[in-house]
Amino acid sequence: MRVRSGIIFVLILLIAAGLCLIAYFGIPGTSGMLGVANIRQGLDLKGGVTIVYQAKDGIIPTQAQMNSEITLLQGRLSRLGFNDAQVAQQQTNRIRCDIPGVTDVQKTVDSLGQMAQLEFTDSTGKVLLTGADVKTAKEQPATSSANQLSSGGVEIALTFTDEGTKKFADATTANVGKPINIVLDGTVLSSPTVQQAITGGNAVITGSFTPQEATTLAGNIQAGALPFALEILNMNNVGARLGANSLASGINAGIIGFILVFLFMLIVYRLSGLTANVSLFIYLALELCILSFFGQFFNLSLTLPGIAGIILSVGMAVDANIIIFERMKDEFANGKSLRISVDAGFRRAFPAIFDSHVTVIITGFVLLWLGTGTVRGFAQTLLIGTILSLFTALTVTQLQLRNLQSTGLDNPHLFGAHRGPAKNKEAVAK
Repeated sequence: MRVRSGIIFVLILLIAAGLCLIAYFGIPGTSGMLGVANIRQGLDLKGGVTIVYQAKDGIIPTQAQMNSEITLLQGRLSRLGFNDAQVAQQQTNRIRCDIPGVTDVQKTVDSLGQMAQLEFTDSTGKVLLTGADVKTAKEQPATSSANQLSSGGVEIALTFTDEGTKKFADATTANVGKPINIVLDGTVLSSPTVQQAITGGNAVITGSFTPQEATTLAGNIQAGALPFALEILNMNNVGARLGANSLASGINAGIIGFILVFLFMLIVYRLSGLTANVSLFIYLALELCILSFFGQFFNLSLTLPGIAGIILSVGMAVDANIIIFERMKDEFANGKSLRISVDAGFRRAFPAIFDSHVTVIITGFVLLWLGTGTVRGFAQTLLIGTILSLFTALTVTQLQLRNLQSTGLDNPHLFGAHRGPAKNKEAVAK
């Protein structure tokens, strides 16, 4: 039993060492996959490009038109792989795009600078009418009880130009009972089925979408009918020098904090602290591997606030272990054996650890949902770190402690545990 437990503990140490090597160098023979070199860095760390657009010919768009154009640009950036790009309005007719990690600036500018290509097509792909035939598109409350049930209480109202009215009447007459695809830049936004011929120049799109989805769809359709084009006012490359300094400062802060935490856990909790430190290495290696994986395949970028999220989640990981060890010490001080104290420490600490982590996870999802830019970068790393913290504290640390005791290292002082006052000793004697 002792030999088996010792082997398991050594295997955990080897796994921790292997994960650290993979996190640093990447998987051998795969161009550094899962390694830190493949972690995609955000605009504040690596640099990129900032583009400011303005409406051509001095046109002053309405706020609704500007919102539609912002929706369009954000969607195009996402389709190009820049999920963490920021698009915001400046003044009344300007839009600013901050795009991290751009390698081909001109290609990106060309892709963004084109006007939206909105088309209505039939099932064979034939173009029936275009965005130029749409006058307005907006989300509104469902106008009938049937639509309220089928469309989640919202619908999208379309109005067409005079020429668009005739085209749409012909299209719906020829496609009753069939879908008409609404396509923007080659992406199908919606495929509503024609219920009847529509000849009055007004149409309603219903479907099982949320108010937010309806607003987005209406904005995309409206964007395809915008009466103005964009031109580049200025374009600035954001160099990596400032970002490199910020990254170095963040990494140094993280290393110093990690070393201090490592020493604190080792001095105060001894072997228990050692198991927590091994769990921390596993936690950090897994987080770096996940960031590298998502950066390579899902365009997740690490920002400076994201580094803060990692450091904060390291603190949460340590805090979870401290709660467990203190509960374990309390149980031992009350007269229980070391083995029972360890089991009771994990069992009684679980509700507090689980509740605290779940509240942080909920907060992280809210920030990820409602936040933009650097806020999302912070939320992403905080979420990943919090979930990993919960896993390592409740499984990896527990597995190490139990196997260490089974090897014969069952001296309570080695685990930072001490008997309580005399009344507890009497309890032991009984």
